[in-house]
Amino acid sequence: MAMAKEIMGGSLIQRSSFVSSSKVFLNPSFQKKKQNQFLVNPLVVPLEKTRFVRMRKVVRGPVAAISEDLVKRLPVAVSADKAEKFKVRAVVTVRNKNKEDLKDKIVKHLDAITDKIGLNVVLQLVSTEIDPKTKAPKKSNEAILKDWSKKSNVKAERVNYTAEFMLNSSFGVPGAILVTNNHQKEFFLETITVEGFAGDPVHFFCNSWVQSRKDHPGKRIFFSNQPYLPSETPAGLRSLRDKELRDTRGDGKGVRKLSDRIYDFDVYNDLGNPDRGIEFARPTLGGEKIPYPRRCRTGRLPSDTDMHTESRVEKPLPMYVPRDEQFEESKQDTFSAGRLKAVLHNLIPSLKASISSDNHEFKGFSEIDNLYSEGVLLKLGLQDELLKKLPLPKVVSHIQESNRGIIKYETPKIISKDKFAWLRDDEFARQAIAGVNPVSIERLKVFPPVSKLDPEIYGPLESALKEEHILGYLNGMTVQQALEGNKLFVLDYHDAYLPFLDQINALDGRKAYATRTVYFLTPLGTLKPIAIELSHPPSGPSSRSRRVITPPVDATSNWTWQLAKAHVCSNDAGVHQLVNHWLRTHASLEPFILAAHRQMSAMHPIFKLLDPHMRYTLEVNGLARQSLINADGVIESCFTPGRYSMEISAAAYKSFWRFDMENLPADLVRRGMAVPDPTQPHGLKLLIEDYPYATDGLLIWSATENWVRTYVNYYYPESSLICNDNELQAWYFESVNVGHSDLSHKSWWPSLANADDLVSILTTLIWLASAQHAALNFGQYPYGGYVPNRPPLMRRLIPEENDPEYASFLADPQKYFLSALPSVLQTTKFMAVVDTLSTHSPDEEYLGERQQPSTWTGDTEVVEAFYQFSAEIQRIEKEIEKRNHDTSLRNRCGAGVLPYELLAPSSGPGVTCRGVPNSVSI
Repeated sequence: MAMAKEIMGGSLIQRSSFVSSSKVFLNPSFQKKKQNQFLVNPLVVPLEKTRFVRMRKVVRGPVAAISEDLVKRLPVAVSADKAEKFKVRAVVTVRNKNKEDLKDKIVKHLDAITDKIGLNVVLQLVSTEIDPKTKAPKKSNEAILKDWSKKSNVKAERVNYTAEFMLNSSFGVPGAILVTNNHQKEFFLETITVEGFAGDPVHFFCNSWVQSRKDHPGKRIFFSNQPYLPSETPAGLRSLRDKELRDTRGDGKGVRKLSDRIYDFDVYNDLGNPDRGIEFARPTLGGEKIPYPRRCRTGRLPSDTDMHTESRVEKPLPMYVPRDEQFEESKQDTFSAGRLKAVLHNLIPSLKASISSDNHEFKGFSEIDNLYSEGVLLKLGLQDELLKKLPLPKVVSHIQESNRGIIKYETPKIISKDKFAWLRDDEFARQAIAGVNPVSIERLKVFPPVSKLDPEIYGPLESALKEEHILGYLNGMTVQQALEGNKLFVLDYHDAYLPFLDQINALDGRKAYATRTVYFLTPLGTLKPIAIELSHPPSGPSSRSRRVITPPVDATSNWTWQLAKAHVCSNDAGVHQLVNHWLRTHASLEPFILAAHRQMSAMHPIFKLLDPHMRYTLEVNGLARQSLINADGVIESCFTPGRYSMEISAAAYKSFWRFDMENLPADLVRRGMAVPDPTQPHGLKLLIEDYPYATDGLLIWSATENWVRTYVNYYYPESSLICNDNELQAWYFESVNVGHSDLSHKSWWPSLANADDLVSILTTLIWLASAQHAALNFGQYPYGGYVPNRPPLMRRLIPEENDPEYASFLADPQKYFLSALPSVLQTTKFMAVVDTLSTHSPDEEYLGERQQPSTWTGDTEVVEAFYQFSAEIQRIEKEIEKRNHDTSLRNRCGAGVLPYELLAPSSGPGVTCRGVPNSVSI
């Protein structure tokens, strides 16, 4: 890192006066102004914290490619015919692999030998200018990387190589660099810095695998950090810009190789495995029959038994994603990605082998507690093998203590402060606005609630809830007064589950209701649950398919109430995982990411803005298709809907998902949790003032929106620039009409005609990838790791007096309750997976952070604006910390109450229940 910082240079104030920029910043928003003069470093005057005013700015054209030595010797004018030569040097940073198998070592040795005889890595600079004689881009001589063979045994994580070029003084400035790999093996090219021009060094941030020419014959193209709109692309770079995009699109044919970097679309036809048996077949998601977003195309051949189902790549073989989207080695080895694969491929089979059938369910709550204090003892013989395969410092925490082969789980935060918090009604309600799924609760606008399902199939539209059920819990109000006073709220999963309940309840060991839970907002600003409706589809015209359970009045009703809350939590866990988490932050973003790589050049300013928010998402989603959401995968085996899980997700996409409602303010208004109010901060008035997810989220939303608006205004001072940006328009068109083609006809899609449109679209995407995903993901183990608090599935219904099970329920209600929860194997498997999904890596990149923060773009005013955004994120973190110590905010501060930190931007590594990474990275 020290070497990288030295190469990249210091702060903006310390930088040379020759800055790669052609932009002007006028406070409070950036405006573009084109001039053709030499650059004078602008004077920056700090005003009120981080605001500043550009006092004077003169903007240059391309800096002449003249070294300092040459400047001393040149006359005032140099004719093109007498252009003199000068030398520039490229410093190339290559990242080494940490682990090499025998084959890697052999090939590496061969590359070192062949490098000596001329099969080198070759670089060539491409000027931004056209040669007036040939009408082709000006190119330097080809230069080889020096000392590759000498440094082949260097063990450092990063190795610097150099190459030297002799250039004419008329060369101009390099805007691209061509790289040819004549070795046998790919290498990871991190950065190239070209020194020796009369201005600052020219930076190329590559972060890409360069394949051997024998596998991919063409030269790789990398552009400098200077962004250009398509219409402003220098003449020397236009053809390369187009070629690079053609290369990433591919032709839509053939099976993708792991070394490819081709981005394309396909339907979800790879979740099932009919070759394994008919019970593992799954419907295709995507298309007119079952609408769904598109995923990354792999081109694999169809299965043997169903030509419409793509053949499976089963673990541990990797699923194709473009080469540069694959996890970096450090991520694979040291944290969540590697952990997840290890858990799925090694730990879960060991758990299955170790937990016998006679240990099917927990005998008491103490056995659940023992998972944290004593752990699970693996069968003899599995221990050593498992430990070899888990490269994890804390997977499922202390994997082995005193060599006994014990898997011990970390104590989840929900029981770390108050072991019995999960039993209380106030905590059950608090988690609806400050837990891991705070985005489902709605204000109740009509009582009784009304279904939108077909009444001929699913019975009466009105619910079974009556005024008499809730009247006694309204602090003396009538139901109408409570509605008008915005005091009633609801978690309504009736329509999400009811169409699937007959199929779910026919599964072995799965029992579910479609639930509605009504909450009352107390004068203290906290919620209390006052009624739970449990529904089944009607089995006949006169069948009773619904019941209402209210808070307990005696011992029996207390256990009935606890079971009802458990079924609500099971419904909530399913919708959280399948809809709010997977669909809304993973699957719905994938089309925008694919289209960005296919339609926007790496030098496009909007691609540069989005780049950190797209990192690793395709790999995570590919891994999910392989092992999490696939037939008989973790989601099907651990959540109540089982094999119908993804159909529930698809039904929500068809009936509920709207891109224009995915931004935070619109979502809060849609759910009735806020009303527009221009006098309030963020233009909204929250109807639950202490709604931690919303209050913290609005701070991040506004900061992100301001940063994006500043960025957009800088590059698009006029709406016509947006309308005429062919790459930008092609990106959005393809995202909607190909990536979300099943819903592309909907009128609610935003247009893209001006700066406000673009700011809204980009802010929504960044919000979903960062803060929204963090709020829904990193609390999974802290809240769900104690399964009684949030059971992902239920195995028994609530017995009624005429049921055969009622007597056993009365005789031992605790035993009945535990038998309704997931089994020991289901519990331990679920805990292992959500522990991993909730984990941050040591090198996580959080909101407000970027690689090479001072040089990621050549436009220095944009760098300054990003620093302002970063400072604002840090202020938000301090505000969140302050709120978590405010005892008047009872939903985040109190005796045994967990602080709400899921939107606190920074975090250390591990399961921390906080931290907002830039992207959907795990």
